[in-house]
Amino acid sequence: MPKSVTAIIILVCILSFGTFGYMFLENSSFVDSLYMTTITVSTVGYGETFHLSPKGRVFTVILILLGVGFIMLMFSKITEAVVEGELQAIYGRLKMKKKVLELTDHYIICGFGRIGRVICDLLKEANKPFVVIENNPKVIRELADLNYLFLDGEASSDDMLLQAGIQRAKGLISVVSSDANNVYITLSARGLNNDLYIMARSSGADGGETKLLRAGANRVISPYYIGACRMAQHILRPTVTDFIDLTVHSGELGLRMEELSVSDHGKIVNNTLMDSNIRRDFNLIVVAIKRDHAGEMLFNPNPTSMILKNDTLIVLGDYAKIKELEKII
Repeated sequence: MPKSVTAIIILVCILSFGTFGYMFLENSSFVDSLYMTTITVSTVGYGETFHLSPKGRVFTVILILLGVGFIMLMFSKITEAVVEGELQAIYGRLKMKKKVLELTDHYIICGFGRIGRVICDLLKEANKPFVVIENNPKVIRELADLNYLFLDGEASSDDMLLQAGIQRAKGLISVVSSDANNVYITLSARGLNNDLYIMARSSGADGGETKLLRAGANRVISPYYIGACRMAQHILRPTVTDFIDLTVHSGELGLRMEELSVSDHGKIVNNTLMDSNIRRDFNLIVVAIKRDHAGEMLFNPNPTSMILKNDTLIVLGDYAKIKELEKII
């Protein structure tokens, strides 16, 4: 039972005890007895509504002790709740900041709206570390319920970005509501970390993408444009769209398209695609190879294509097999 309901029940019981007690001991009316009980319990001290007998005075003393005790108990509970809540909030903020300080190679998400929420969900699914910067109290409560790392403040503030570990971060994704705010966040982030990968959301307005790129964004995405293209493609090429959905997201067949980085100590480095036995041992298709040194993309590479250090393989197949290949690559 909630504490507030318990307090109301106790108060009603005290008022009832006093009212019927006065009615029995002093033969007073219900209204006079209730009034006398109320001013006695509240210790207002307006004086006796009716003349009290010795028994009535003893009863009044008992009622005062009950009333004062109840009020003191309520005040102590309220004070305890306020102080405890403040302490928990302070401790929670300190604990959150400590966890953020421990992050490295993480992503900073500026804004937790509809787009930011989806991004965070996918990053969590992929076990990628991230911290959210948000200043809406209602949204902050949602972040706390989701157990996401977050900081309460303006994402465009240099101090807030530094608290989020921008100098140790792998990337920043700015998805606040307006292009102007995204430009300002991008400018601040680029000034604090020149090597940071920055992705920004654009509303699709004329000049918005250009300004974000000038501000230092590596990639600008317009959700409205992408959504419109996707809807059109689903009409024009429904089978292709369904296949892409199946590979990008884990569908019923368990297929997934993923990118894997080739390390210099992996088992397949400096081997041809045929000699790597990726198709034979893992039943995976290498869709493309991205060269790290030149930035070129080899689509549908032939069996004699070399797999070099720091290459990125784009593979298609069973997700479990992809994870097995990742261990040796």
